[in-house]
Amino acid sequence: MHFDLTDLTLFQHTLECGNITAGARRSHLSLPAASARIRAMEASLGIPLLQRNRRGVQATPAGQTLLQHARLIAQQVERLQYDLAQHAQGQQGQVRLLSNTAALTEYLPELLASFLAEYPGVSVDILEQPSLRIVQAITQGMADLGIVSTAAPSGHLQTRPFREDPLVLVMPPEHALATLATPDFSASLAYGHVGLGADSALALHLEEQALRLGRRMQVRVRAEGFDGVIRMVAGGAGVGVVPLASVRRWEHLLPLRWVALQEDWASRSLLICARDFAALPGYAAKLVERLAGIRS
Repeated sequence: MHFDLTDLTLFQHTLECGNITAGARRSHLSLPAASARIRAMEASLGIPLLQRNRRGVQATPAGQTLLQHARLIAQQVERLQYDLAQHAQGQQGQVRLLSNTAALTEYLPELLASFLAEYPGVSVDILEQPSLRIVQAITQGMADLGIVSTAAPSGHLQTRPFREDPLVLVMPPEHALATLATPDFSASLAYGHVGLGADSALALHLEEQALRLGRRMQVRVRAEGFDGVIRMVAGGAGVGVVPLASVRRWEHLLPLRWVALQEDWASRSLLICARDFAALPGYAAKLVERLAGIRS
């Protein structure tokens, strides 16, 4: 078995992109060279690593095992590069960070801006996903760090506290729900909602909770970000579910009423998670320190 780092990187890129052509392009190889390398890997092992079909490629069981090791090796190489860079030109590297909607919108912009200003050689590749998908991705080694809500089971990962982030129901003061002492999410489903984009992590989470109640959300309009939701709610477009932190910015500026949701899934905290904090490259460890060290 004779693999080099280029082989492993190509194999990882091919599966992440879903086809050999895109994997070759991302690895800065020609398609014939990439195909030859993958065939040589399979010949060396004597077993297929990829299942090829009209839609692209998928890993065989052996390929999935190789992919997991390739990702671990790539992380170790990044850590080696970082540690050596400390003796040369300072911080260098990229952190892949997955975040749910609330953390990405409410807390990360200022934290990441200050971190990137302090470490100009580091870049952060950030992607918004629902907490459950983030846990799955971190478990599979597809990202360095994640920020998830406690609603997602993450006991098998290492975690650190990030923020308290309860969800609240917000409505215009004259709305019918405002006459109830403690309106809940179930009661809100009888009315039109102002929601986030259909693919946002929180929108998917709320729709899942509605389905568990045997209901569907009536989304009248979708807004870009929590501020847009709140402004539309204040204007009478409907009700909405947003983090408390986002309401605090507007409660004395717009005609609003909000109430804390009592459902267990709404009383949540946010966590930083990783497979192994000690195994992170130094620049990623520095980001963890920044995120965990500034808490509200």
